[in-house]
Amino acid sequence: MSALSRIVRRRTFVFALGLTVVLLVANVIALPAFGKPSTWASTLTLFAPFAILAMASTPAVLSGGGGLDLSIGPLANLINIILVLHFLGTSVGSPWIAIPLVLIIGAAIGVFNGVAIAVLRYPPVIATLCVYFIIGGVNMILVAAPVTAPTSWPATLAGSIGPIPGAVFTIGPPLLLWIAIRRTPFYDMLLAVGGNDAAAYSAAVDVTRVRIIAYGLGGLIAAVGGIALTALTQSADSTLGPSYTLVALAAVVFGGSPLGGGRGGLLGSIFGAASIYLMQNLLSALNVSSLWIQVLYGGMLLIGAIFGSRVARPLPAAAAV
Repeated sequence: MSALSRIVRRRTFVFALGLTVVLLVANVIALPAFGKPSTWASTLTLFAPFAILAMASTPAVLSGGGGLDLSIGPLANLINIILVLHFLGTSVGSPWIAIPLVLIIGAAIGVFNGVAIAVLRYPPVIATLCVYFIIGGVNMILVAAPVTAPTSWPATLAGSIGPIPGAVFTIGPPLLLWIAIRRTPFYDMLLAVGGNDAAAYSAAVDVTRVRIIAYGLGGLIAAVGGIALTALTQSADSTLGPSYTLVALAAVVFGGSPLGGGRGGLLGSIFGAASIYLMQNLLSALNVSSLWIQVLYGGMLLIGAIFGSRVARPLPAAAAV
């Protein structure tokens, strides 16, 4: 048990990974069609916004200082609306033009959050909640009623590109980006700031810059989530974003990234999102009342938060994935 405890504390995603495997087996048993290759593309398309927005919420949490970003859901929704209303079917509708533009928009809004928090010293909850309401209001102004998207390249991401599910091309880039970041000094600085910003500052780490970059990174990944949301819905709907915000934060906690910061990573957030998605899918397939789904959902989050707080105790040499 002590060896298992050490593994879990060093690899904070292990709990969510184990639960994901159990729930995946349960889904395959309850729904034989769930595990068939013919359903992989549609399943990953449904899962992609969960996973990507969980990843987008992670850098802010890792940066510590009570860091979290409540604007992630509405931001992804804004990107979805911009794509549908202003990019798709126009001269800038090509993915080679539209994707860089929406990534810049997402990163810029994330940097704005980071400046408000790290420079202007607004509490993260207040700063990102204000942006949450602003973006949500803009979304409702832009789209009063759902608008169907023109047929374009996001439809390809909802299916398969050759033998590869299209969702791989939305989930994969943030993971590859994170792998690259882990090989840079910024990764160590991010965990140092999240673990103890005063100690990091005394070690000549630019705490302000690290936190601004962390929020900018979250906004960048949220923009990818907006692309995945467009592929899923093939429409623009201003009511979609808020529903993803708390689920994304829950996935981060469930994946082993403590809200205090300094430990965790995108891999755990993906497994946390997978656990939540698979649980909802299983209970819906078993015709469990939506009221009980909410109860069980809250219970799992409570267990995950308690477990996460236990395994997040400092280690002699912190390790995270």
